[in-house]
Amino acid sequence: MFKKIHCILLISLSLLSCQKDKKQDPFEISFNRIGKLTNTTKVSQLDSIYANDSIVKASQGGSFVNVAKTIEIYEKGGSKLLSLEPREENNPESSIESVQIIDSKFKTTSGLSTKSVFKDIKDNYTISKINNTLSSAVIFIDSIQASISIDKKDLPSSLKANTAAKIEASQIPDTAAIKYFIINWEEK
Repeated sequence: MFKKIHCILLISLSLLSCQKDKKQDPFEISFNRIGKLTNTTKVSQLDSIYANDSIVKASQGGSFVNVAKTIEIYEKGGSKLLSLEPREENNPESSIESVQIIDSKFKTTSGLSTKSVFKDIKDNYTISKINNTLSSAVIFIDSIQASISIDKKDLPSSLKANTAAKIEASQIPDTAAIKYFIINWEEK
């Protein structure tokens, strides 16, 4: 009887411990991770990671290139998910340098996605800096390694044509939409 109880207890504990393991959300953005990708993922691993999706690599001079500078990931249904840039062209062992988030299914734990507005950034993240470019205000968030562009058309007119002006977070309207959402990974 003791052996039977002991055996049942061991089986129950192992089942409970298996249930507690958190399954990786395939669309969660966090530090060094975007869904199934990490900062150490190699280009050669993409085929197995996205086996159920489509991977499109650029061609050069009419011939297929093993590793293009831009690699696009599409769902089987056709919608574009991500645009990846490897550190080194033509090197399947290269890691990914940057990932442009295209599909709004990809979100941070606080819900930040390509469909978010500036208020979502301001309320949930510490802004490291804001760069003023010709057509955008680029917002840097170190905690998730992101650079997020807001179109200057959403900014006050005094900032639209002036690339020398310093843009403050207080000058960006809460309703300004995200134009580009890019994750930049440091080399490991």
